[in-house]
Amino acid sequence: MSCIYSSSISSFSALSTSLRSRSPSPSNSKPRIYCALGGTVAEPIIINATEPLLLTAVRGEDVERPPVWLMRQAGRYMKAAGKILFKNEIKLYTKSYQIICEKYPSFRERSENVDLVVEISLQPWKVFKPDGVILFSDILTPLSGMNIPFDIIKGKGPVIFNPLRTADDVEQVREFVPEDSVPYVGEALTILRKEVDNAAAVLGFVGAPFTLASYVVEGGSSKHFSKIKRLAFSQPKVLHALLQKFTTSMAKYIQYQADNGAQAVQIFDSWATELSPVDFEEFSLPYLKQIVDSVKQTHPNLPLILYASGSGACSRGYL
Repeated sequence: MSCIYSSSISSFSALSTSLRSRSPSPSNSKPRIYCALGGTVAEPIIINATEPLLLTAVRGEDVERPPVWLMRQAGRYMKAAGKILFKNEIKLYTKSYQIICEKYPSFRERSENVDLVVEISLQPWKVFKPDGVILFSDILTPLSGMNIPFDIIKGKGPVIFNPLRTADDVEQVREFVPEDSVPYVGEALTILRKEVDNAAAVLGFVGAPFTLASYVVEGGSSKHFSKIKRLAFSQPKVLHALLQKFTTSMAKYIQYQADNGAQAVQIFDSWATELSPVDFEEFSLPYLKQIVDSVKQTHPNLPLILYASGSGACSRGYL
């Protein structure tokens, strides 16, 4: 969605689904944000100091501006130690993400060490002060706890050592128990909540079932996704069994993250656009709905944010 702030005529992107649109009032001279899809974002108001802006927006309440956060956690924009000018203030940071990578070259080591997870998660927030602090992790982090060995190799990306392509392979997949398999995630989230307080929302995230299945069937990243498509159309029962296991496990993982400090959780369905609309309704949507329904039973007020890469104007939404 494209929006324009009326007093400065600058444009930016925002998520309309979280913001209540109101008809512009000719008698109101306060600056407003006009959106291409119709309606407006509310004029500047006093921020609720007891709650992060992002959470207020998610509930559809009026906010002074759209919330902003970085979906990519670190990397290129945290390149070197030194100084950065932000809001007329010089901010110093001494351990950039890339410097940490030099000392700890393994992604899994960085993402499975509580101290490193907290430090890396806080780096962008300390410098740029976005409205959300995202847990440093990966959507594949639960795989080891589900009896799916993997690694993330620099220059190559995710590698699944034993791709799953048969009913027997799927049978070996265990149900994920977060407190046993990834206790460092819960510990890191608890620390992040204390560090950030309510200055920003602490965000957790999980992979959607179809996207996780794509990785473990393909054996890693893929350009054409031929193997999972072959499985979907030649052995749909096998794929559905795998998707169900991921669905049950990711619902538990979201609940675990919420119990340990996550104030909202993002669901990444990165490869959903490899499916046609009809196939999406069979192999992705029902499982997303199951996750939402399951989480809402135990955490009815937890915001869930769906992201499907490359799916156009409807690629993001609040659930």
